[in-house]
Amino acid sequence: MVALLYLIAATLFILGLKGMTRVKTARFGNLTASSGMLLAIIATLIHIGKADYTLIVSGVVIGALIGTIAALKVEMTAMPEMVAIFNGFGGGASALVALSEIWFNIIENNSQLPAFKTTGTLWAATIILSILIGTVTFSGSVVAFLKLRGSIKGDPILLPGRHFINVALVLATILLGIYALFEVTVLTTLTTLALTISLTSLILGILLVIPIGGADMPVVISLLNSYSGLAAASTGFVLMNPILIISGALVGASGLILTQIMCKAMNRSLSNVLFGGFGAEVSEGVREYSNVKSFTPEEAALILESASKVIFVPGYGMAVAQAQHAVKELAELLESRGAKVLFAIHPVAGRMPGHMNVLLAEADVPYDKLIELDQANAEMVDTDVAIVVGANDVVNPAATKDSSSPIAGMPVIEVWNAATVMVIKRSLSPGFAGIKNELFEHDNTYMLFMDAKTALQEIIKELKS
Repeated sequence: MVALLYLIAATLFILGLKGMTRVKTARFGNLTASSGMLLAIIATLIHIGKADYTLIVSGVVIGALIGTIAALKVEMTAMPEMVAIFNGFGGGASALVALSEIWFNIIENNSQLPAFKTTGTLWAATIILSILIGTVTFSGSVVAFLKLRGSIKGDPILLPGRHFINVALVLATILLGIYALFEVTVLTTLTTLALTISLTSLILGILLVIPIGGADMPVVISLLNSYSGLAAASTGFVLMNPILIISGALVGASGLILTQIMCKAMNRSLSNVLFGGFGAEVSEGVREYSNVKSFTPEEAALILESASKVIFVPGYGMAVAQAQHAVKELAELLESRGAKVLFAIHPVAGRMPGHMNVLLAEADVPYDKLIELDQANAEMVDTDVAIVVGANDVVNPAATKDSSSPIAGMPVIEVWNAATVMVIKRSLSPGFAGIKNELFEHDNTYMLFMDAKTALQEIIKELKS
């Protein structure tokens, strides 16, 4: 029965992932994968048999309470922070399970394994991997959470000699892990080594994420998600639990694929993201603009009044202003006047993969109105008005024209090909890349220096009147 339930759960995980590859089936995919996890928990409890169900039920209740409150209370704009900290929970849980296995064996076997066997060495190796990957994921995710939340600055924090320190910590952790394999028969020594590895891994996780700036947070979140899966798979080998191995491997593999997709969308390598300190230095003269034309909501409404095709390009500024509902209202108003309205989504717009999709879905924007980068650039040529709502780097012409730019070669949405470009932004401040945006100086670009939500509401008011 347990084997059959595990097989069904694994199938549901795979179907769930498949469902989440498309916006229209994402909700079904999420429910399918969640059902698989519930089934996996039930099967595991049957497999365990006798246990202290007081502690187990307490854990289930506390976990369900945290999940429910997060689902109901956390704003869509704060979704990246929640994803980051949940990645950390997954990694931390794997590390704690691995440590508990050592302590359990100390109690059961009086500090000694029966014999130094290959199985004992493999057991110790998987424990060390679980602790190493799990604690790096936990501390790195906490730093990512604090950066996204604004508790610590989102700019890269570049410590002197950071690469040397990181290499030293990695080597120290590996050497400690190898030494632990030879001390597998002395569980008290293994415990000391495991706790030491936990400490070095915690520090390593912090130092790996601190130098990464806000522009690269989508990649970091994807990578940490992959780490949490790898930690879970390692813990599955510790516990000899097949469903944990399968689910961890699925998360690890899908996270790595998503990380590669994000890197490709920015035309940068993973090593450059992790070690490049991107965005640490703001270019000289970044605020020295000329030929910048600003206008009022009333003037914007006059332009939109005669537009037959409008494309919205949302960015992180829309998320900060929580302007997604105002975007939807303006889109509906324009459609009621006969205009064709689309929404161009850049893969790395916002703070996590799919951030803009989630926000627009919350505002009930139809799925078929959302178009990806390649289609958006094709549509932009005959577009009357492109409305950039809080986006910056993902619409910067420097990516296609300036080979010396930090974002050179990065695929961007070519809004400048539209007849008119409206940029709703509070100021001329640079984006996460810390560079000047030449779009603001184009002859067909008009700046509306306001909070995105307020600006859109004013435009709606003017159109209605």
